[in-house]
Formats: sequence, structure tokens, C-alpha cells
Amino acid sequence: MTKFFDALLGRTKPVPARLDALFGLPSAAITLQTEAGLVSTGQAGVCFKPVTDASFAEVQGDISQLLTMVKEQQEIKLEELDDKLGYHWVIITEPDIGELVTNVHAVNSGLEDAGYGPQLLCTVFGFTSTPDSPKPQHAYLVYLFKRGTFYPFIPASGEKRDNVAELHLKGILEKDLKVEEDLQRWFPIWGVPVS
Repeated sequence: MTKFFDALLGRTKPVPARLDALFGLPSAAITLQTEAGLVSTGQAGVCFKPVTDASFAEVQGDISQLLTMVKEQQEIKLEELDDKLGYHWVIITEPDIGELVTNVHAVNSGLEDAGYGPQLLCTVFGFTSTPDSPKPQHAYLVYLFKRGTFYPFIPASGEKRDNVAELHLKGILEKDLKVEEDLQRWFPIWGVPVS
């Protein structure tokens, strides 16, 4: 009955974050290297919308503490920053793609477990051409939490993107990952703080 009234009154429930699809990325990274000449830069950024709630600041502190503990056990670099649109980023640098995904998942799970899953926007993974590639290129894989899907983002000069290369990567990625089918959800992330 509640669903009926929610629909009637136009209320919607926040969509829960879908985190487990992240673990398909290490196998997709191998496919990207063999078929597209792209390798991980070893860096990813978790982007979320901060709220002014005091408990959210506490959760951010808990996540920073969790990441610091992980950092002490492994050779990883962590950084937190806010972008010009007011979104908060946790940037994780870890050369091993499997460990990078695990650390990214830990940040996401910490936010979700604390009830802030709806604040999660995306995670962006950096990729770059292999040294022997004829065409140097920098690409990103963007993971949409609420959709549980990935899409490629390849910026060109200025605020333009290489749509042809993105569609080519879509075909390659579909072998290993759930790729976002709605191209209108392939938002450009200009100035992404991930290398």
C-alpha cells in the first residue's frame, strides 16, 4: 500500500548503490590491455555528494581512518578533495588493479553501511595507452553506483570527447562488464581529478 501512495504522491525512494559489479574490473582491465592497448594508471576516484549533517562528517572521518589503516598495511597513496561543483572525492593510488578495486569498494561500502549510499555518485578509474601504442590516449571508466553500470569517457582537446573511441571501448568492455546502455547517462566529467 505504501508503494501505491508513494507513486500517487510522486515520492520516490533513493536507489540503493550497487557495489559488487566493481569486482569485474580486473578482468576487464586485461581485456582493455590486449584489445585496446590501455593499462590502468593505478588511480581511481570515488565521488560523492557531501551533506551538512554532522554524522556524515563523522562517517568521512571514519573512512579516512579506514583508508589510513589500509595505507599503513600497503603502499598506497590517498587524497581527499572537493571539486569546483562541490562534490567530494577520495582519490586512491594503488598500482595493482585488484587492490585498487578492493580499496575503492571499502570506501563505497563504508559510506553505504553508514546509510549514505544515496550520496554516492560514481567512481572513475584512469587508463592510459601502453608505451608501444601508436596513438597516445587517456581514458576513464566511470562506474555509476545507482545503475551498477560502467561507461567509457575519453576526453579530447578542450571540453570535447572522442565519441568514436568511447563506442569502440563499449564493444570491448561488454565482454566483461555491464555497460550503461543509455548513452545520455554517459556524462562527461570535465576536470576529473584522476590521472
